[in-house]
Formats: sequence, structure tokens, C-alpha cells
Amino acid sequence: MHKKPFLPEKICVACSRPFAWRKKWEKNWDEVKYCSERCRRNKNNQNGDIQIRENASSKNG
Repeated sequence: MHKKPFLPEKICVACSRPFAWRKKWEKNWDEVKYCSERCRRNKNNQNGDIQIRENASSKNG
């Protein structure tokens, strides 16, 4: 029996994507807001993905 489809999910407040429960969040799942370290770092930047892409393209030439 595979249990992964039955894990609880939340929506990331930074990127608005769904993310599933992880073992490392077991003790503080109620407090988890971000799906990744990248989203946590960019929490105040509404257009984080756009800014990162623009920075990457400006470095390439």
C-alpha cells in the first residue's frame, strides 16, 4: 500500500503552489508556510521568480 497520495497538503504563501507534508516538518506542520528554502528567502518579494530569471539572463549576456 502506497501512502504518499494521502499526505496532508498546504499552499505556499510565496509561490501559491501546493506542497505535501514532510517528515522533517512533523513537529511544526501547523507553522510551516513555505514549500522551500527559496520561497522562505523570497517571502517579501512578490515577483521572486521574475527577478531571478531577469538576473540570470543579464549574467548570460
